[in-house]
Amino acid sequence: MDHEHYHLRDLALSDSGFVFDPLTGHTFTVNASGQLALRCLKDGLSAEETAKRMTEEFATAEGEDCGRDLQDFALQLRECGLVK
Repeated sequence: MDHEHYHLRDLALSDSGFVFDPLTGHTFTVNASGQLALRCLKDGLSAEETAKRMTEEFATAEGEDCGRDLQDFALQLRECGLVK
């Protein structure tokens, strides 16, 4: 497991979507799909496995791509300094 996943594993994630980063003291909130994505990634699932689980968990509109949504979310995580 690489460094970025260790950082993800350290995040505290509440059932209400509150995220606390103990390394920086920063807090964030995420919606239900963000919660699922963070939980999957914290558990070491690959991006593909995470996108599949998101597709199974949430009703998606015709043409909606959870893989693309997950890539966008990962970019936001990088911008927040949570992954490299």
